[in-house]
Amino acid sequence: MKQVANSFGKIIEIDDIITIFKDGTSIMFGGFGGIGNPPTIINAIVDSKVKNLTLIGNDAGFPTIGIGKLVCTGRVNKLIASHIGSNPVAGQLMHDGLMEVEFSPQGTLAERIRAGGVGLAGILTDIGIHSDVVTKGKQTIELNEQKYLVETALTADVSICYAKKADPFGNLIFDKSARNTNSLVAMAGNITIVEVDEIVPLGDLNPEEIITPGIYVDYIIPSKGVDWKWVWEETYENSLRKELREK
Repeated sequence: MKQVANSFGKIIEIDDIITIFKDGTSIMFGGFGGIGNPPTIINAIVDSKVKNLTLIGNDAGFPTIGIGKLVCTGRVNKLIASHIGSNPVAGQLMHDGLMEVEFSPQGTLAERIRAGGVGLAGILTDIGIHSDVVTKGKQTIELNEQKYLVETALTADVSICYAKKADPFGNLIFDKSARNTNSLVAMAGNITIVEVDEIVPLGDLNPEEIITPGIYVDYIIPSKGVDWKWVWEETYENSLRKELREK
C-alpha cells in the first residue's frame, strides 16, 4: 500500500486502536455471509480476548469466516442479526443459553441501522407482525387502521466496516456487493473504524463514486487482506486436485 499524507490523523495501525474494544462493548459490523466483514479488525478483536460483547449485523458468518470467528469464541453475550443458519456454532450457543439472539428481518434490520445512523428513534413496519419470533417483547401501534410493530433504531459503541478505497478524510468506495450493509453500519457507531484495501491521496476519489462521506469515519486501518477461503474456492481447488490425481 502506497504512503499517503495522514493530514486528518485518521490513518492508524490496528495495534493503535484495539484498546477501544473493551469487555461489554457493543460492536456493529458490516458484511453479508463474510463478504464485507473486515478481516484484520475481526482477527484483532479475537486475539484481544475481550468478552461480554454485543454484536449487531446481518448474520453470524461461518465458523472460520468473517464475524463467525468471533462468535465461535463464546465471548458474545448477544447477537442481533437476520439469521444464524450459516454458523452451527452460533445455533448451539443459542440453544445452550450461552448467547442471546434477537432476530430481525433483513430489511428491517437494515432500516433500524439506518435509523440509528440518522438519529431516528425507530421505524414502523408490519413485517413479521404475525411471527412470535419477531414480535417478542415489542410494542405495536395502530396507524390508519393498520397495525404496526415499533422497531427501535440500532446504534453501537463501535462500528467496524470494510471498504475498497479510502482517502485520508475517510471518504469510502466499496467493492461491488461487499458494500452491502457497510455504508449503513458506518453511520451508526459512536466510533467508526474502517478497514480498507487501498488508501489514496485526498482528491483522488471521484466525488460521484463516493458512497460514505468521511464525516462518519473516525479511524482508517490498512487491511492485511482476507485470510479465509470461501466454500466455493475450496470446492474448486478440491476438484482440480481430483483431476490432477486422475490424470
